[in-house]
Amino acid sequence: MKTSSHLESPLQTIKHPLLTAKKIQLQVKRDDLLHPSVQGNKWRKLKYNLIALKRQQSQCLLTFGGAFSNHLYATAMASKLFHIPAHFIVRGPHLDLSNPTIRFAKACKVNLHPVTRIEYRQRHDVHYLEQLKHQFPSAFIIPEGGSNQFALQGCKELAQSLPPSDYLCCAVGSGGTLAGILQGVHKTTKVLGFAVLKNAEYLNGEVTTLNPSALELTNWQILTEFHGGGYGKFSTSLWDFCQTMKRDHHLPLEPIYTGKMMYGLWQMIEQDQFPQHSRIIAIHTGGLQGLDGLRYRRLI
Repeated sequence: MKTSSHLESPLQTIKHPLLTAKKIQLQVKRDDLLHPSVQGNKWRKLKYNLIALKRQQSQCLLTFGGAFSNHLYATAMASKLFHIPAHFIVRGPHLDLSNPTIRFAKACKVNLHPVTRIEYRQRHDVHYLEQLKHQFPSAFIIPEGGSNQFALQGCKELAQSLPPSDYLCCAVGSGGTLAGILQGVHKTTKVLGFAVLKNAEYLNGEVTTLNPSALELTNWQILTEFHGGGYGKFSTSLWDFCQTMKRDHHLPLEPIYTGKMMYGLWQMIEQDQFPQHSRIIAIHTGGLQGLDGLRYRRLI
């Protein structure tokens, strides 16, 4: 299976008086430009999962997601592009067919299976997964968010594609992107993960479970104070920052993942938490389709 015909995504240098004053070089890895629909870390995670699916001669894929999930959106497009039938266990219990993410998935001809929130909580349970294997015997199962060992290979490639830097920053939801980056980044680069949900200290364990070698590494840290109120929540000041970055720097952001990371990073620069002459690369992990969902819910 040919998994990509796209060139590597570009690096955008941000020019701003604050950065000049602090003597900081800030670049953004624009993985949101990898593909119009299968973009960012979702493509990085899906790439080797789809290769494994073909190698195992699975006839379809099965995965999990919320009704506004970036993973659902990206995997639906991948299903269409590569002609792989797909089944989604969707946190429900009902599907809102006016939801733009659900409408897109339906247009891609994927099969949506809404379940109660109680059932959805079993998505990591071994016995529940065995039941799904019996129900969908030819399916290749990809976990929620796409984070597994196959995903790490794609995120490792992302790190290896970057020029040298002192700091590398990314948003953290499930830990898969960060775990993969740690496999490919130079040990002298400090990796900063910005947790997008509350009470996220457990993510350290998620990262080391996915990538046990991270236990021995001292060049990474998950920052838990920039969640903006919790997953899916954001302040007016955060949204204003996102709009300013788009207007002044042509950098589109959403306030759920990359926007939180960039806003947190900006505050750290203002507070002199980086030495002068630091080279910082921030990874834009995509997810811009989420803006349609926020508009649909009248949150922006």
